[in-house]
Amino acid sequence: MAIRLGDTAPDFTVDTTEGEISFHEYLGDSWGVLFSHPADYTPVCTTELGMVAKLNEEFAKRNVKTIALSVDPIDSHNGWVSDINETQGCTVNYPIIADPDRKVADLYDMIHPNADNTLTVRSVFVIDPNKKVRLTLTYPAATGRNFDEILRVIDSLQLTDYHKVATPANWKDGDDCVIVPSIKDKDEIEKLFPKGHTVVKPYLRMTPQPNK
Repeated sequence: MAIRLGDTAPDFTVDTTEGEISFHEYLGDSWGVLFSHPADYTPVCTTELGMVAKLNEEFAKRNVKTIALSVDPIDSHNGWVSDINETQGCTVNYPIIADPDRKVADLYDMIHPNADNTLTVRSVFVIDPNKKVRLTLTYPAATGRNFDEILRVIDSLQLTDYHKVATPANWKDGDDCVIVPSIKDKDEIEKLFPKGHTVVKPYLRMTPQPNK
């Protein structure tokens, strides 16, 4: 089953390196990042899980909980975590799902048979506090993910949920934003964006980031 933007993220109960977890209960009122890995004891995955551990404070300040998955069992995960901590200079501080029966992998369409019919691709799901899927990304097994980009998208989602703006190409937190086209009244624009705005074209209007 393909997961589409705006869908409710399917719930599940699984064993993890931090004990049994019910996914929706684990997320609570937080945002979530669920990301999958082809297998334990693989080089690219080792760097990725280490990077997420190092970015723990960045995720925490955005009210984001992270959780990883591969189709290997718990014993394998636990041994691998020691290697990750040793080689990446970190402490893995989030759960890794054991999915040997591919229950979650199938639920979230993480197995792409034309790529590999047994291993999960590098899937990413960003989920909001209402349990709605807000971002999906799929990377091939050979390409490590850019977690700075995942944080950037979360910044954009959290900004645009509360302000009538969109974020332009290559936007980063603190950059100017686009005023959404649905706002056309000049007085409303001045009220919503007291820092001012620039009209590049009638349909392209820029304003300083409202919450900075």
